Amino acid sequence: MIFRQLFDRATCTYTYLLGDRASGEALIIDPVRELADRDAQIVEDLGLKLVACAETHVHADHITGAWRLKARTGCQIVYPSAGGVPRADRLIGHGEVMRIGDVAIEARATPGHTAGCTSFVAHDAGMVFTGDALFVRGCGRTDFQGGDAATLYRSVWEQVLSLPDATEVRPGHDYNGLTASTVGEEKILNPRLGGGRSVEEFVAIMDGLDLAYPERIKEALPGNRALGRGEDDLAIPWSLAGLDRSKLGARQVSPQWVRDRIHALRLVDVREPRETAEGHLAEARLVPLGGLVEAVSGWTREQPTVAICRAGARSDQAALVMERLGFPQVASMTGGMLGWNA
Repeated sequence: MIFRQLFDRATCTYTYLLGDRASGEALIIDPVRELADRDAQIVEDLGLKLVACAETHVHADHITGAWRLKARTGCQIVYPSAGGVPRADRLIGHGEVMRIGDVAIEARATPGHTAGCTSFVAHDAGMVFTGDALFVRGCGRTDFQGGDAATLYRSVWEQVLSLPDATEVRPGHDYNGLTASTVGEEKILNPRLGGGRSVEEFVAIMDGLDLAYPERIKEALPGNRALGRGEDDLAIPWSLAGLDRSKLGARQVSPQWVRDRIHALRLVDVREPRETAEGHLAEARLVPLGGLVEAVSGWTREQPTVAICRAGARSDQAALVMERLGFPQVASMTGGMLGWNA
């Protein structure tokens, strides 16, 4: 299994990337909105395809990067079924399993920090991703979002600390520079939950914390319930009317523009089949320029469409042809596949 632990300095949040070498599939746990491009680039650098972003809970201190990653990669957004986020692509319940290739990730409900918290267990890798339910020598607060100290105590002991002692604990945050622990360590050394503390002692500790609320809670909670989709995402110009035009008169978009919206576009590669040896986008349908008029006759005209060729000349022609045929949202990718590869 491919594994990366990533960090957001601003909120001390850990994001986790899990990948399966055989299938090339990848999963990200708890991405941060401002670092979505970083995460997507790492996935691409490792030659993986992101199939899912999974959230351990509705965060109060940062906004998820799930929407931006979905817009860029087409991945599913996964939330705990008890998390209060009904618009997620998948709601995962206690005991259900996510798969990335041959890697199985079990969801275990661990409420208490919030009512919808879930930890993810990669049994074969010997890891548990605990979100805010359990930290290294600590745990998440229990005084908002349906939190309850006694519930958290039972959740952690029944669902996390019941795992084999050698299981690595990978938390959602750390504020002291610690990256991981083990179940065995936390059972003994965790000052809140370990060392034989009773549930009554734990509740008293949590009741006495008197913590200030996170600075971003008022924007983070609704932002995460909206899957991380913000106002700037809503403003993406799916109307192509205002785009610059080439010398031939075709609207133009850059390879970067296409990359960031690739799963919301219809891509049409107008090269000849033999030319695809130089590279071909898996998301693009191959329709040589000579057969374009016949091919598009049954297509939905309103879907944003981008024509692609080797260097940009034929895609300009294709965009103009489609525009004349009544496609209002069609553009040519500047530089073609040469530009994309560059």
